[in-house]
Amino acid sequence: MHPALHSWREELPAHFVRALAYVGGLAALSMAAAHLFQSPPLTDDIKPIHRSAWIEIERPFPAFALSIPEAAGEPSTYTIRRHGQGNGRKDILSLGDPDGLTPYLQVEIYRPGSEPVTTGGPDTVIADGAAALGPVMRSVDEPLISKFGSLDIVSFNTSVGAPRHCLGFVRAYDDPNLRISGWFCQGAVKDGDFVPRGTLACALDRLTLLAAGSEPKVGALFAQAELNRSFCGQREPLLAPTPKHRALWKAAEAR
Repeated sequence: MHPALHSWREELPAHFVRALAYVGGLAALSMAAAHLFQSPPLTDDIKPIHRSAWIEIERPFPAFALSIPEAAGEPSTYTIRRHGQGNGRKDILSLGDPDGLTPYLQVEIYRPGSEPVTTGGPDTVIADGAAALGPVMRSVDEPLISKFGSLDIVSFNTSVGAPRHCLGFVRAYDDPNLRISGWFCQGAVKDGDFVPRGTLACALDRLTLLAAGSEPKVGALFAQAELNRSFCGQREPLLAPTPKHRALWKAAEAR
C-alpha cells in the first residue's frame, strides 16, 4: 500500500473525533448563550378584553321618535343595541348634554329576547340602566300617571360627572314583552330640586311610534297610548295639537 494512502486512513478517525468535539462545543456554547440572554418569563396574568353582550347597530333605522320643540336646539342621539346571543333590542333616545348642567332626558324601549333580563324593583332597573351616572338612590316615589299608564318613579342623584337630580321611570308590559324606562335630570341647584313630575309626564307624552315592523302588538300599545294622551294637560288636540309646555325644558333649565 502506498505510504501516503496509509497515513490518510490512520489519521481519519482522529480528524473525525476532533470535528465532533468542535461541533459539540459550539452547541454547548449556543445553548448557554440562549439561556443567558433569553427574555424573562411573563409573570403578569393576561387579562381578557371585556366585550359587551350588546352590539351597537350602525346607521340605525329609528322605530320611535321623541319630539320636543322646546328643546329643538339641544343635542340628540338615537341608538339601537342588539344582544349578541339573546337577540333582544334596545332603542335608546336621548336629548340634552349627558354631562352638563342643563336638562337631560333619556328614554329606553327594551324588547327582550332570550337573554337574561334585570329583575327586581324599579330602583334596581334604574340603577342598572344608569350605571354610567353613578346613581345614588334617594327614594321610590308614588307612581306617576302618563299616557303609558302608571309609571314607577325613582328619584336619585348622580355621583359621576356633573351633579344632577334625576327622576327615573319604569313601566313593563307582559303582552307585548316590552319595557319603557329612563330618567329626566337637571342640574342640582339645591337639595330636592328635581324635574317636576308633570314635566316628566309631558315629555313622555311626546314619545311616539314610527314603525312597529313585524310586531303588531307594539303598534297597538302605542295606538292605545295616543288615545290616553293628555297633550301636556290640554286634552283637546284640535285646539292645541302640539302645545308647548311652559315648564317642559326651558323652565326646567332655568330652575
